[in-house]
Order: sequence, then structure tokens, then C-alpha cells
Amino acid sequence: MSLNHRPLIGIPAGSLEPSPAADAPYFQFNGNYTAALAAADAIPVVIPPNLPEGALVGLFERLDGLCLAGGADVDPTHYGEPPHPALKKVDPPRDHLELILARWALAADLPILGICRGIQLLNVAAGGALYQDIAAQLPAAGKHAFKLSESPWERPTHGVRLAEGSALARIVGQRDLLTNSFHHQAVSRLAAGFVATGWAADGVVEAIEDPTRRFVVGVQWHPEAMVASNPLARRLFAAFVEACARRGVTRGEDAKMRWQG
Repeated sequence: MSLNHRPLIGIPAGSLEPSPAADAPYFQFNGNYTAALAAADAIPVVIPPNLPEGALVGLFERLDGLCLAGGADVDPTHYGEPPHPALKKVDPPRDHLELILARWALAADLPILGICRGIQLLNVAAGGALYQDIAAQLPAAGKHAFKLSESPWERPTHGVRLAEGSALARIVGQRDLLTNSFHHQAVSRLAAGFVATGWAADGVVEAIEDPTRRFVVGVQWHPEAMVASNPLARRLFAAFVEACARRGVTRGEDAKMRWQG
């Protein structure tokens, strides 16, 4: 397949609550993700929750990659824990949609990039667990939950150290980088088959990968908000889009059998 192919990359949307109208669900989405993917020569498509199964299957079969974006907390019932008092808003329709898509994508070896909530959802979809609130459960940790009123999207707020030889270190070309930070949850128990490949100075996991698949990477920061000013963020999106282009639009009957099984 020619790498001139522009891959179709799905990005699930969240629910908008309260809904502007009582008789229909509304959805919301941060346009930084679609802009970053389009700048890397991909074709992004936003996927709403609550699609009929047939429509969701048909859409998934056309995807070349999956981007799991930031947003609400992942419901802890999906990793077998009761809600912590510091748990914030959850989005059940989005959880349902993303868990299905992430598991299908893992089974089909479809490239996945998880960002902020996305790294957390990816870990949970594969069998891992989360800290529901860093400040409450890791009181010695530094500050990770910056607000936009304190720090704009593109401003780095702390360092991340990447594992030597990791996919991320190869992509960005270095092991130390500065990242933005807008999260109060984080990976705790790592899913089987995944490895942690990035950490903040306080030990909070900032990146995970599945080295057995073609491209499955999760980052706890927001590179989509840094592409205009940070070449390392652009390299990450370029590498993801290239992996999606290599995956191609024709994935074969063997891939379909894996994820449908």
C-alpha cells in the first residue's frame, strides 16, 4: 500500500450534559484533536455514542486507526472498584462506546493513540485499573490537575522521563520532555501486555505502550494542544498517522475474525 494513503481515524465524542433539549442526546468534542490529526495528513471522523451496533461495526471496519481523547472520568465500576469520594463526572455512554472500540481495535491490531482520559480508558479496556484521584490516593505526588485559568493548553508544567528504547523515545528522539498536565486520575494497575514507558518526577505513570502491537501508545498529557509550538508533539501525531496509513483501508478477513471473536 502506498503511504500516500490518508488514513481514516476515529475519535469518540462525549455526552453533553445537561442536554440543550430533552428529546434528543447532544454530544461534545474538543476540536484540537481533529485539527492535530488533519495537520498530520489524516482524515479524522468523530464517532458519537449510542450508535446502533450495525452502524458502529460498519464504521469500525472502515477505520485505519483510533484516537481516544480526553474528557470525563472513567467509571470505576469498569475496573471493579467502588467510586471514590473524589471521583468527578463520568460519562456512561462514552465509556460504553470507547471500551467496545478499544477492545475491537486491540483485537484487530488497529493503531491506537490514547490521550489523557484516553490512556486511562485504554488501560481499563485491556484489564488495568486507575487512581481515581491523584491528590487523595497519592498525596506525595506533585500537581497534575492544572486548570486552564492557571495554565493555557500549550504551556508545559512538568517533565516526563521516557524509558530507553521505548516507542515514544524513538518517535520524539529524546528521553526527557516537558508536558502540559490537566488530569486528576492516572494509571495504577497496568493492564497485562502493556508496559509503562513514561513517568513524572513523582512516579505517576505518564505513558504506556503495548510493544507486541503495531502502534498502541497512551500519553497522560495533551500533545494535540501543543502541535503549533512543540515539534515533539508533531512527531507523535506524524508517527501515529503513518502507522494508520500502513494499516490501510483493507484489513483482511483474518483481522475481522479476530475482533468479531
